[in-house]
Amino acid sequence: MIETSMRGTRLGALSLERDDNVPAAERVMVTYLCPQGHKSMVPLSTEADEIPYEWDCRCGAIATRPHEVAPEKPEERYVRTHWDMLLERRTLKELEEIYNERLALLNEKREAPLKKSA
Repeated sequence: MIETSMRGTRLGALSLERDDNVPAAERVMVTYLCPQGHKSMVPLSTEADEIPYEWDCRCGAIATRPHEVAPEKPEERYVRTHWDMLLERRTLKELEEIYNERLALLNEKREAPLKKSA
């Protein structure tokens, strides 16, 4: 076997390169304040697409960025239920007619075995 084999290493899981000469990514410190007065300084990359307006504070409250205007929240989507979709296709009068037809059909099926045995 070749003497240069690397036994005991996890190939692919660990980099064997040293990071002495690798510059750290540029960062900006963003300040967040929570309603309870806690101040959080969060380092974020300068290449970030957008810096979040809200951040979870260590006390569990939501901290916001001071001196920043809150962004408009997107409109929440209305979740359509099965009933809503049914009402798009039929009126209440039509649904009531269908309901009565199905009830009559079920009642006929229930009475049919009783008539045969009599």
